[in-house]
Amino acid sequence: MNWRDAEREYEDEVTGETTLGRMFENAAERNPNRPAQKYKGGVYDRSLTESVLPAASPGEFRPISYTEMRGIVRNLAAGFRDLGVETGDRVGIFANTRMEWAQSDFALLSAGAVVTTVYTSSSPDQARYLLDDPDASGVVVENEEILERVLEVEDDLNLEFIVSMDEFDGYDDRDDVMTLADVHDRGEAAFDLETYETWVDEPEMDDLASMIYTSGTTGKPKGVELTHANFRSNVTQIRKRYGPRPDKPDDVPVIDERVQSVSYLPLAHVFERTSGHFLLFASGACVAYAEDPETLQEDFGTVQPNTATSVPRVYEKIYDAIREQASESSVKKRIFEWATDVGVEYQQADDPGPILGAKQSLADKLVFSTVREALGGNIELLISGGGSLSPELCRLYHAMGLPIYEGYGLTETAPVVTVNPPEEPKIGTIGPALPDVELRIDESVADQEAFDDPGEVGELLVKGPNVFERYWERPGATDRAFTEDGWFRTGDIVHLRPDGYVEFRDRAKQIIVLSTGKNVAPAPIEDAFAASERVEQAMVVGDGEKFIGALIVPNTEHVREWAAEEGIDVPDDPQALVDHDRVREYIEAEVDRVNEDFEKHETIKQFELVPQEFTEENDMLTPTMKKKRRVIMDRFEDRVDRIYAEA
Repeated sequence: MNWRDAEREYEDEVTGETTLGRMFENAAERNPNRPAQKYKGGVYDRSLTESVLPAASPGEFRPISYTEMRGIVRNLAAGFRDLGVETGDRVGIFANTRMEWAQSDFALLSAGAVVTTVYTSSSPDQARYLLDDPDASGVVVENEEILERVLEVEDDLNLEFIVSMDEFDGYDDRDDVMTLADVHDRGEAAFDLETYETWVDEPEMDDLASMIYTSGTTGKPKGVELTHANFRSNVTQIRKRYGPRPDKPDDVPVIDERVQSVSYLPLAHVFERTSGHFLLFASGACVAYAEDPETLQEDFGTVQPNTATSVPRVYEKIYDAIREQASESSVKKRIFEWATDVGVEYQQADDPGPILGAKQSLADKLVFSTVREALGGNIELLISGGGSLSPELCRLYHAMGLPIYEGYGLTETAPVVTVNPPEEPKIGTIGPALPDVELRIDESVADQEAFDDPGEVGELLVKGPNVFERYWERPGATDRAFTEDGWFRTGDIVHLRPDGYVEFRDRAKQIIVLSTGKNVAPAPIEDAFAASERVEQAMVVGDGEKFIGALIVPNTEHVREWAAEEGIDVPDDPQALVDHDRVREYIEAEVDRVNEDFEKHETIKQFELVPQEFTEENDMLTPTMKKKRRVIMDRFEDRVDRIYAEA
């Protein structure tokens, strides 16, 4: 039996149809003494560690078992019910990814509530919309700073309570403002197991479980209604592909109760919520919560995980850090470059042979083993989603013994639609469809002459039990999201290959149409810079113009090191640095290298360097690290004008 047939037929204790609260209860029953979560000491002023859990030592991760986690979830569920939460009530979570986010999520779901999420980067006005639009009756916030953000707009909301995960000062005159520990204590006093069991099973599978607002680059975010069935079916679908099926060879990684993960992506986003939260807890795995994306290497080293989920931008940052540490001297840099070249050649070879095999062993001993140790030494698989991953970068990770399996999904699909199987990953693709997911291609929305590929190219259409039914109170948007015969329009242009694997091209609305009529997908061009040591980020422009241009953010730290080695005096001012002639020549050589891999009409003819990295903090990236192209274009309008004025 091949792996495709095996995964369709596979069933175990994790697959099935239950409410999300029951899914967690079943996992806790199967794995009572296994570690469920790990929390880091010295990071938060946690209210739960005052009375419910012991505080972890600063910098160390303390585990709690499934039995301990279940006790907290049950008491919190009873506490929220005691506060007046009823089945179907919407309650927001407005916090960073951490232990208490997961506990609050399962508690609210078990109490029958609908969880609506708010990104911690949200301004008071954005928070007002994200809590008012679903008519939230309460909100769980992270700390006093976010509590103040909610209080600033509370007059426009119908909140009955505000709960803080962390301790805070003041508000003694407010009965409706309390800590998570207060909710836990209320629930502990009121808890009744028989009553709790009825809450867990009361929702129907088609009842709403969560509302996740599309981060969106333009317009008001839309509330995506996701049911217990949507999430639960996606957990089953991923389990069928990554679970411990008996047909899998021993060297193929699986996701089961032995897995330990580091979680750091926003749980407010559907990707981490399903892949790094629901799936892992259903499987009896352990989730450790990173202090911050900036402390990932330290946290990986301490936790020693064997898996993690992330987005391409984070993998780029991790690789940059690896390369920087491995290039502390010119000798080390040459060894690192030699090793990565050997690793990629070995990884691509059908039959490596003894000579290449010996080189790979030496490269592993000199470089790759050290890289793996820096990330804890136990990584078996990494999952990438939330954007297109550079094939070159993916090959480099595979070469280092850190395989990344790229997938694809949307908020509206809960989210995973396709993902590479660990038995047969194909770099450069986002994998084949999961079991019970149907794909169709609408070729009418793509210029077929622009793509010379065997298979079908066009907008990806999807059907499956994980696909949502509607946007919250947006019937017009819902109608536009589906075809007349019920297929969900993803808005993404893909290539569906004859082997069933899918290659991502770009968002349909981001395809650049040159004045010559040629269509150009910007994502592959931008991804080609992902492993570059000279370029930090790139954004392709050119819609309606004669040729492709680009805004490029140089890796200023590397550029300054290069200039010092070459004896070139470059200015300290960031703007003056990117305007320096020798710096421009240095980056131009990298642009020329990238251009070699593209058709003439896809090559970057002119570019401008910009001194500011695209980040969420400066509003040029969404919370899921996608480029806000219109914001970037507006921010650097003068530079875009220069690209085409020079023409």
